[in-house]
Parts: sequence; C-alpha cells; structure tokens
Amino acid sequence: MIPTITTFGWVPQFARGFVRDLRPRWAFEEVGQPYAVELIKDAKSTEHRRRQPFGQVPTYRDDDVAIFESGAIVLRIAERAGQLIPSDAPARMQALQWLAAALNSVEPYVMALAINDIFEADREWSAARHSKVIDDLNRRLADLEAALGDGPWLDGDTFTVGDLMMVSVLGGLRGTGVLDGFPALSAYVTRGEDRPAHRKAMADHLATFAT
Repeated sequence: MIPTITTFGWVPQFARGFVRDLRPRWAFEEVGQPYAVELIKDAKSTEHRRRQPFGQVPTYRDDDVAIFESGAIVLRIAERAGQLIPSDAPARMQALQWLAAALNSVEPYVMALAINDIFEADREWSAARHSKVIDDLNRRLADLEAALGDGPWLDGDTFTVGDLMMVSVLGGLRGTGVLDGFPALSAYVTRGEDRPAHRKAMADHLATFAT
C-alpha cells in the first residue's frame, strides 16, 4: 500500500500552517515518496484513538507498520527511503540526537508560548505569565543558536531528519517576532522553509483547508 497519513480536514485559520501533518508531508517530499492522506473530522473518536491513543494527528501506516507521533513517522519515512539519515553510525546518532532535541528540549518552550498566548489567553494570569514564558524561550533559543554556530545545518553541510524536525518546531514561532532576536536561527529556519520539499508540503497542507 502507499504510505498513508491521517490529518484534519479542517482547522481554524490560526492553526493552518502549524498542524503536525506538515512534518511527514515534508519528509515525503524530501525523499520523493508518494503518499496518501486520510482526512478526519474527530480526532477524539473511538476509531481514531485505536490508532492514536491521545486523540491527535498525524498517524501513519504502510505495509509493515502503523504508528503515531510525528518524530517517529518522520524517522520511519527517512529510514524506509534511506535518505535524510546518515548510514555512518556516529553521524546517524547526531541526526537522531537533534530530532530528539527538537521535540524534547525546544518544542515544549515553543508550545508554552502558544498555550499561554492563544489557548489560555483568556485566563486572568496569562498576561502576567507572558514575560516568564518569553524569557524561558529566549534562553533556550540562545543555547540552540550557539550550538548551530556558523554552519548551514545542525551537523554542518548535511540536511538531516534533525534539521527537518528542528525547523518544523521553530516554525511554530512564525508570526510571533521571537526569532527576530536570533538572526542565525531566523536564517536557519528560512533556509529550511525555502527548500522545495517544504514549499510543496506547505502548499499541499494549506490546500486541504482551502477545499
């Protein structure tokens, strides 16, 4: 069977361009793998929870596996294609290290801003908490920018699953102005989002909601 992902058939305007099906879409485009998309209306349904116990998207299935979590899905796509992930053991572990870092060391800080300023903006403490959330995020971004250094990608000249996931995570800051204070990271995200595979993935992601 052609690899298939599930995602929402509709989301509010503010969420368009940010739903995590964008990550496997991008990976598919990078490796040149055709794929199918199954659109769902209710991620909390019993049927969907059989595939994704937390009621989220995306999920993925092919002839051999059925999995959830965007990081695991991107890794499956890369390994199945033999692309985006080095075969050399040390370089492979470096790429996997950055994929894990994107999801565990950076994304929680990015999501904290979205939760505070969007999803919990009506709480009485949200405005007061904004400064602390920004301070914590800025410290984490400063660490990441220092680690990136002068290279185009996290591991030098080679774009890997680590970069795909890190750029995707940092893309969650699109429109906030936060990256303006981190020129190297801003340029890094721009390089990633300017890749033809990302542009195609984003166009297809947005086209879902246009219909």
